[in-house]
Amino acid sequence: MTELDADTMRIKRLLTFIDEIRSADARETVPPLRKAAAVAIIDNPFAGRFVHDLSPLTQASEAIGREICSIAVRLLAPDRAVSYGKAAVVGINGEQEHGNAMLTTVFGNVMREAVGGGKAWISSMTKRASPGAMIDIPLAHKDALYVRSHYDGMTLTLPDAPQPNEIAIIAVYATRGRPNHRVGGLSDADIKGQDGLT
Repeated sequence: MTELDADTMRIKRLLTFIDEIRSADARETVPPLRKAAAVAIIDNPFAGRFVHDLSPLTQASEAIGREICSIAVRLLAPDRAVSYGKAAVVGINGEQEHGNAMLTTVFGNVMREAVGGGKAWISSMTKRASPGAMIDIPLAHKDALYVRSHYDGMTLTLPDAPQPNEIAIIAVYATRGRPNHRVGGLSDADIKGQDGLT
């Protein structure tokens, strides 16, 4: 199977999340750290059967990614996203690999486009789970992976999702590094933004 009906890959549900940290560890967080996530719930066309060619999922991830990345970035406005991460939760009738197929470079490029570009590879997490799943999505700086201050994450609980034959695709963005970060490493002010590492 190399082609899927457009309705099969349409977004059935859209979930959004905002987490704004204004103080942490008895210290004010200035500016506040804001994280936003958008989650697309879709039917999994390959649930319950083994299929070698998962490229239809990868192809579908572009349009789905463009929509949810745009939403997540808008949730942060007027602030600018400087870090990102991606994830997928596959319902129990599917495979973890179905989620991975939707988080390839195709999806990653859309994530970068939504914030006007990014040099670093995008941290990700996939798993298979029942409805009500909790998942930790890792975050890192969009232009330089070695910026330790931006190693962070966002934990989401997906209400009533994914159902056994569904996939949840997740895009997360954040406006700054962790509150009170102090473990050294490259400063975001010193990023060269050339190799995705420094």
